[in-house]
Amino acid sequence: MSSRDTILQRLRNRNRSGGELSVPECDFSVMRQPASSVPERIDQFQKTIESVHGEVLRCTQDSWIAQLASALSSRGVRNLLIPAEHQIGRALRESKQDYLPELLIYDEPIESWQPHLFNEVDAGITSTRGGIAETGTLILWPTPDEPRLMSLVPPIHIAVLEASELYTTFHEAMLAQNWAAGMPTNALLVSGPSKTADIEQTLAYGVHGPKELIVLVIE
Repeated sequence: MSSRDTILQRLRNRNRSGGELSVPECDFSVMRQPASSVPERIDQFQKTIESVHGEVLRCTQDSWIAQLASALSSRGVRNLLIPAEHQIGRALRESKQDYLPELLIYDEPIESWQPHLFNEVDAGITSTRGGIAETGTLILWPTPDEPRLMSLVPPIHIAVLEASELYTTFHEAMLAQNWAAGMPTNALLVSGPSKTADIEQTLAYGVHGPKELIVLVIE
C-alpha cells in the first residue's frame, strides 16, 4: 500500500468511527505589527516604494492637481487618461489648471479603444482602495469606470492615495476593509513600476507595463 493509500485509509477509518477532524486555529500574529501614526506610515510607504523606482508626491486636496500638472509637464506628457465618473476625473475636467495635458476618457469598448490605448496614451490616472506601508504597495480594485488597463498599459501610471487609507500591513488592510465579505474579479497590488528579472536574472524596470509610477498621497 502506498503512502497515499495509507493516509486515505486512515481518513476513511476515522470517518466510520465517528471521529471528527480538528482544524488548527489560525495564527496571524506574525502578520501583525504595532500601530503607527499616519505620518509614520507615509514615511515608511514612501521609503519602500521609492526603493523600487516609484515616486511619491505629498499633496493636499487643494494642491494635488497643480502638483500633478507640474509632474506631467516636466515629462512632456501630451495626454492623460482619466475615469469618466470618479471624482478624480470630474475634478480634473473642472480644473482651471493651465498645465494639464489633453484629458482622455476611457468610455469606449476595448475593441475600438485598444489601438489608441496601447499606442497613443502617455499616462493614466486612477484612484486606489488604499496602500500598504510595510511593502510600499497600492491596492487597486478595478471597476467599469476604472478598468485595470488604465493602470497596466500607459507608460506612466499616476495613483491617488488618501493618507487615511494607508495601512501598516496587508493583513490590517484586509481586516479593516472586510475583504472576506466580497472582492472584485480582479484585485491589483502594485509595488512600483513594472519590472522583471527573466533575462539573465537581471532586474529591469519598465519592460512590460508602466515605466513610471507616481503616487499622489493626499494628506
